[in-house]
Amino acid sequence: MLDTFRPLLDAARDLDVSDTTAAEALLNERFDPQSEAGLALSAKLLEMLEAGEIANRGELPMTFGRVSKACPESDNFTIDVVRMNGAGPKHRHPKGEINYAVRIAGAPKFDGREPGWIVFGEGTEHVPTTTGGDMLIVYLLPEGAFEFVK
Repeated sequence: MLDTFRPLLDAARDLDVSDTTAAEALLNERFDPQSEAGLALSAKLLEMLEAGEIANRGELPMTFGRVSKACPESDNFTIDVVRMNGAGPKHRHPKGEINYAVRIAGAPKFDGREPGWIVFGEGTEHVPTTTGGDMLIVYLLPEGAFEFVK
């Protein structure tokens, strides 16, 4: 299954998340979600969701699942996949967070952002929220760094 996520891992490799705008621009150059390959990957992810292979734990407004812990085969990223149509738990990104967001239904926005690449810098925190529809989000966490915040 890790092979499915390889284009995202390759795009995120050695990404500097300190300037999120520049990071997102570089991700779009490396792997454009609107390209033929990007649209094919998004379709594959939706097929995997429908088949119960990813984001198959929990209940909406947030289902989730881990594809890989941070390890050499995942370029030291933890890969989590989440389906959202509401809010999730508040958390912090000690080393940043790189997200690949795919529309499932409606006109969803993740933290006010359209589907595609969404990057949060080191030390940022938020209550992840999808509004306006249903979205699938692949979370790439450098070194698996993640902290829940009360």
